[in-house]
This record gives sequence, C-alpha cells and structure tokens, in this order.
Amino acid sequence: MSKRDWRYYRARQQARGRGREKARPRNAREAVETLLADGLGRRGFPAAIEVEAGRAADAAEDSGIRRRDLTELPTFTVDPATARDFDDAVSARREGDAARVWIHIADVAAHVRPGTPLDLEARRRANSTYVPGTVEPMLPRALSEDACSLAPGVERLAVTAEIELGPSGTPLSASFYRSRIRSRARLDYDQLDRVFDGRESPPEDVVEPLAVAREVAAALDERRGATSLDVESFEPEFRFDADGNVTGARSVAQTESHRLIERLMILANEQVAQLLERKRVPAVYRVHAQSDPSRIERLVEQLHALGVPTPPLRQGLAPGQAGEVAAEASRLVIEEAARRGHGREAYTSLVLRSQMQASYSDRNSGHAGLGSPAYCHFTSPIRRYPDLLVHRALLATLGEGEEAPRAAEAREAAWHSSERERESAKIERSADDVCAAYLLERELGERGAEVAFDGEVSGVIRAGAFAAFGGELGDVYEGFVPARTMAGERFELNETETALAGRESGASLRLGDPISVRVTGVEAPRGRVDLEIADG
Repeated sequence: MSKRDWRYYRARQQARGRGREKARPRNAREAVETLLADGLGRRGFPAAIEVEAGRAADAAEDSGIRRRDLTELPTFTVDPATARDFDDAVSARREGDAARVWIHIADVAAHVRPGTPLDLEARRRANSTYVPGTVEPMLPRALSEDACSLAPGVERLAVTAEIELGPSGTPLSASFYRSRIRSRARLDYDQLDRVFDGRESPPEDVVEPLAVAREVAAALDERRGATSLDVESFEPEFRFDADGNVTGARSVAQTESHRLIERLMILANEQVAQLLERKRVPAVYRVHAQSDPSRIERLVEQLHALGVPTPPLRQGLAPGQAGEVAAEASRLVIEEAARRGHGREAYTSLVLRSQMQASYSDRNSGHAGLGSPAYCHFTSPIRRYPDLLVHRALLATLGEGEEAPRAAEAREAAWHSSERERESAKIERSADDVCAAYLLERELGERGAEVAFDGEVSGVIRAGAFAAFGGELGDVYEGFVPARTMAGERFELNETETALAGRESGASLRLGDPISVRVTGVEAPRGRVDLEIADG
C-alpha cells in the first residue's frame, strides 16, 4: 500500500467518526481558504512585513549594484495562463553551429536582505503554497507579483546564467552575473503550444529566440537520454465563477512548451550546482538518492504482473544499474499506456513509488531522477527559499556583493525546507481533492445521482480500489470503492499488490483496468468520494 493511498484511506475512516464542529463551507473557494488557514496556521503577512517589502523594491533599485544592461536583448517568459509571479525569462540566439542562451532569474537577493524580518518570514514559510484559485506566497505580493516578477514591458533586476552550447546540446561555457532585463513577450503554455503546432504566430520580437530555444531544448532532451526518468505529469486546472463555485476542470498534460522551459531550467540549475560544488561554497542542493535495487526489482515484478513490458533484470543489481532499469521502465510504461489507451496514471504511480523522495541537503549527492551529478534549485527564488540561498551563495562566489550562507544555516534551511515542501504538497493535494469533489457534486446535481462514470483503477489496497474517472464537467475525479461492496464474492489484494482478486472465481480488478462506477457519497469539504462498481 502506498503512503498516499494509506493516508487517504485512514483520513476517510477517521472522518466518519468525527462530528462536524464547523459549518460547511458554502463553496469550493471557501473550503480551500479554510484548508489553507488550517494547514499553514495563518494567512497573509504582518503589516510590518508588508511595509518592509514595499521599501525593499526601492532599496534594490537604489543600491548601486553593478549590472549588465540586457534590456535590448529579445527576451520572453512562459508560464501558466493564471500566473502572476514570473521567476524566469529566456533569451537565445544562434552562433554558427552553436547556440547561446540567457536564462534570467528574478534577483530576489537584491530585495530580501539576510537577517531582516522579511528574510526570516520567507525562511519560515520556505515556499509558496499553490491551491486552485489562489496562492499563499513566500514573499509579499509587492515583491512576488510586482518588483521581483519579470513582467513584460518593464525593466527588472535579474541574475543571468549565460550558457554556450554545442550542436548536440553539450554546455561549452557558462557565466553568471547580475543584470537588468526587459521581457518583450509574456507567453502561456497553451499559447506556445499553438505556436509550435502552427496554429498561431509567435510575437514578432521573439520569433528567433523562440526557435533557437526550441532547438536547444530538443537537443538537451536527446542528450539526457536514458540517464533520467521519463515521467508524464498531469496537473488539474480548475475554473471558478465570481462567487467561488468551481464550474469546470481539466487535467493539463506536460507538453512541448512545458518541456522547453523545464529543460532550460534544469540546464541552469545544473550549471550553478557544478560551480558551487567546485568552489566548495556552503549552499543548498536538491538531491535524489540512487534507486534501491530491491525496490526496482519489486517494480519490475509488479509491471510484469500487469502484463506491461519490462527491461531485462540482471542478478545483483547495483544502485546505478537499478536507476537505469527504472529509467527504461518509465519509458516502457508510457509506451504501453499509450498502446492500451488506459493505465497511464496507475503505471506511472508504480514507477514513482519505486523511487526515493527528492529533498534538500547542504551536501551534494547528485540527483538520480535527472541523472545529474550535481543539482540545485536556482530558478524560482520568488517561491522557494532554497533558491534564494543558492543565489546568495552564487553571487558571493562571483564577488557580486552578497554573503554566502553559513554551513549551519544551509544545513538548517535544507531540513526545514524539505519539511515545509512536504506539508505544502499535502495541502495542495487536499485542495485539488476538495475542488474536484465540489465539482462532482455539481455534476451529480445536473445529471442525476444514478449516472455511471467511465474511468480506470488508479490504486488498490486491501480495503478496496481507487478509481480515477471523468465526466462532463471535468476529468479530475477520484474516489474509493470498498472491497466489501464488490458483489458476488470476497476480493483480496494479490501478492504483487497490483490487483484485487476474487477468492473463488479468480476475477480481478487490476491497476490501470477500465472501470465503470457510480457515486454513493461525497464529502466535498474533505475531498472524499465513495463509489460502487456500476453494473454492466
């Protein structure tokens, strides 16, 4: 049983025994606000912090720090359509057979000085928490959505990674410095995909930089090859009306536009981490331990039980070899799910659960999931405190007017940020579940409670099966089918924990299998949905 499945089931059982001490939220937005307040302890910033943030913008402009003027360099940003905090911007151009890219990151270190109340509050929060319809930011909005946000048409302070790459995507040189930039175009992911598909023309000012960046990202993707996991991610995106009711949702796939930005950000993160490692400067790294051979052997066993093609498995796997098997399995899973037309979420979940969890550390031990010997988070200092510490470490190394964090500070921040990341992720998952449950209630009200939904088995535990399904208003629903409600016989979890099998008939409900379900109950404020298997 996965930790995620167990947490869901345990919370579901406990919820049945609790009375409703609070009034039911009127809508999804109110429920999410309550979830944020309960999970984070408080919302908003003290007045003194807001005032300090407002002053910090002016102080950064007047600091006299030497910067390279890149305002004439054609530059663009790519973010979700609803984003307001733009951490990063990109410039690119061809240079013969090579290419040069500039990855500009908001210079948060120029605005947030070490040891100030603003800095201490950011350290306490450690990250922004994003939930449908709103965000609890790490920094006050005067910085996160204004002075530090690389909005189009305005000059902004940045830290730039300038990287030269060969034709195959191999980095040839990298330099870092403080800069002043001006974005020419603010693109969202859907818009950029339309550009790539030929359905829309790109903004005239960034036609060439976009084309070069696309080529570079493709080369980086090819170069990374078999050394990294290939995992398809899908994020729910909800729509709300003016009153806070959720009215629709869709599962957003990672497309070429997402991969373009992701590959360039990984490139910058790796180059910064390698420099800090060489200089032995105290910093915070993003680490992901090598695969545990026993867990990868279990993964192969599970995939084989589901009839999914698996890589060859040699005796006595070393951790590095186990990682290669996991990477190849991740690609086979995507191909098989596409061939079958179902099972994507369930099979991918098995691959992810076979991996160790990534975290922050003051010691570099590499990032196995990316196949990277040195990796850090540098590209999102607006929303992650480790990135801000990395900026300070980098700029101190370059003699750019910052003080590197002390070793003890880096160690404590790494531990605290890892803890806060997990807490925020739990809140974000719960908020998605809550919004989906409210939307499902709406759909049942419009279509009738007896409607059957088509979906697939997304998880199995001894007590029953989880099903992911879609309807007319959204494709983001998930609920639980108790094993005791499965008619005809007793169903038990099989040895590989990939199916519920009937004790007498041998009939099974396997991970990834198509399933038709009806809703028997919804606790929308808690994001919980009870299901039964619909009769054929």
